[in-house]
Amino acid sequence: MVRDGYLYGLTLLAVAAAVYFLTGAGAWALIPVLLAAFFLWFFRDPRRTIPQGEGLIVSPADGKLTSIEHVITPSGESLRLSIFLSVFNVHVNRSPISGTLREVRYQKGEFLNAMNPESAAKNEQNLAVVESDDGHEVSFKQIAGLLARRIVFRPKAGDRVERGERIGMIKFGSRVDVLMPSYAELRVKIGDNVKGGSTILAHIPDMVAEPMLAELEVETLV
Repeated sequence: MVRDGYLYGLTLLAVAAAVYFLTGAGAWALIPVLLAAFFLWFFRDPRRTIPQGEGLIVSPADGKLTSIEHVITPSGESLRLSIFLSVFNVHVNRSPISGTLREVRYQKGEFLNAMNPESAAKNEQNLAVVESDDGHEVSFKQIAGLLARRIVFRPKAGDRVERGERIGMIKFGSRVDVLMPSYAELRVKIGDNVKGGSTILAHIPDMVAEPMLAELEVETLV
């Protein structure tokens, strides 16, 4: 359970108790009780089994994969996967890979529907760039949705993060974009429901072994 769940839940239960004792109307007290139950459920934080293996990229969020496309970024061509989180999904976010957090950039903005393509540029958002130990960069962007009004991100630039580690959350409906190298081998497709920290989105192949092998073959022929 995320701490916010206890905060909202217990506060609303206290309100329900006050309403009942002051008015004696159980029907009116039921409203804050139901809201308390919703917040306790919404801020759940289930344990996840983190996949082990070299080069794996796991989902940073729970939700439905709505888009897979090639995009041009300042560092070159990348694959971008978009995950839509409804109000019914777990909203705790996790790191997609292990590595060093090279950049964290927060941007204030609007609160367009997260399904709107313009939300990726205009909405409140937080970008995090992680560099793996073997030099691959994977970034993920927390994008606030129509209902979301706060993005939480705990680590700071320079911190070490581990694959599947809890790093923050987006409150209520939202979206998370993941950018990975264009040569990553996808393990998911549009329409898939993914789980943060446990669903493998892609695998980054060993791009170093092949050139080294080619050099050895050339040396042998010479």
